[in-house]
Amino acid sequence: MCYCSKCIYTYYMATNRTLRSINTATPNSVGDGFIGLNAFHPQNSRPYNPFLLLDHHGPMHVQPSEYPRGVDQHPHRGFETVTVLYQGALEHRDSAGNHGKLFAGDVQWMTAASGIVHEEKHEREFSRQGGQLNFVQLWVNLPAKDKMSQPRYQDIASANIPSTTLAGGGQLRVIAGELADLRGPAQTYSPVLLADMTVLASQTETITFPETYNLAVYVLDGQIDLAGSIVNRGQIALTNQDGDSLTISAATDSKLMVLGGEPILEPLAAYGPFVMNTREEIITAFNDFQAGRMGVLV
Repeated sequence: MCYCSKCIYTYYMATNRTLRSINTATPNSVGDGFIGLNAFHPQNSRPYNPFLLLDHHGPMHVQPSEYPRGVDQHPHRGFETVTVLYQGALEHRDSAGNHGKLFAGDVQWMTAASGIVHEEKHEREFSRQGGQLNFVQLWVNLPAKDKMSQPRYQDIASANIPSTTLAGGGQLRVIAGELADLRGPAQTYSPVLLADMTVLASQTETITFPETYNLAVYVLDGQIDLAGSIVNRGQIALTNQDGDSLTISAATDSKLMVLGGEPILEPLAAYGPFVMNTREEIITAFNDFQAGRMGVLV
């Protein structure tokens, strides 16, 4: 096994995965400040388990404003929200007292768990100046045993995310899990792999991962070839669970997000901002929010 810092390791006898599907993200807007694409949502997320949602907001141009736009306060329970920022700046506040600002390359990993109320908006100075905004928000499911744990907030600066230069050029960053002998800093409740890659035109790279993982690749920009199929910007390729490696060839300079993890094999009940295991738990979540038991923003 090779652990060279200039390549993504691959087992000598690794089996390359085949593709299950390629889906095109659909236009989507959230709040009054985030416009982009939705690749999947909780109602059709089962194949991407443990991931529940992928929204790609941008690239979009933000007009200067004294009043930051975005998403006003709203609740969550039963899962985690992950924001990966590529351009621009965002600002977060929540009912647990967390307040964070994200700049290009930063990641925010918020565990809603038993319940939290939060808002996400353009960072105030960025709002005043305007500019390009480009980010991905993911929802990650929690196992039933952890859904009612205490909320948690991880503010992960770009400088703390390990990266390496790939053998053919380009870069790999690992946010959560392990890949290419890099371990991501994000703490997770179940095995999760989250990484992003830049791959240059005509470059080919092979990644390896546990055979039991679900694995998908979302194309943020560019065009790639996976198992003989072309995947374009705004498309997500889902692999079959039939191997422990995947070969990625870039047709153009490309930016990718790799999502993987051990599937959570439990019932799923999702409605609006809550993801639990039963309908009764969803009703309880609504009641708890309305009664103020998820806290308030001040």
